[in-house]
Amino acid sequence: MRHRKKMKKLNRNTKQRKALFKNLIRALVIHEEIKTTLPKAKAVKRLVDKLVTRAKAGSLHARRQIMAFLPDKKAVNKLFDEITLRFKKRSSGFTRFVRLGKRRGDDAMMVKLSWVEKNKVGEIEKVEKSRKG
Repeated sequence: MRHRKKMKKLNRNTKQRKALFKNLIRALVIHEEIKTTLPKAKAVKRLVDKLVTRAKAGSLHARRQIMAFLPDKKAVNKLFDEITLRFKKRSSGFTRFVRLGKRRGDDAMMVKLSWVEKNKVGEIEKVEKSRKG
């Protein structure tokens, strides 16, 4: 019985599944959008929302917790410095996925997972100027 089991196993053992999720989250943070299958996107969406909520705190403790989960300084810095600024007023629902159709080889539903609010170049330049000056 699978009572109270939230996550799908995706036909992987625990270590492979965690590595898959970390790589997908890292790619989403760095590239702003990723193309993956629907079950993977649903599993990653839950984790990404938790990470962004934690990063919105902006504390050193939150940064260290996220670094423990996602050991990539570039991704963590971008998450704290750019992505959390976009979602100041939003409490949840940071990502969305758009269905792209079925993959030709195995008929798997493909989706594009991206942030709800796009990167605004002007706002980031203002932040950079305020940090320097």
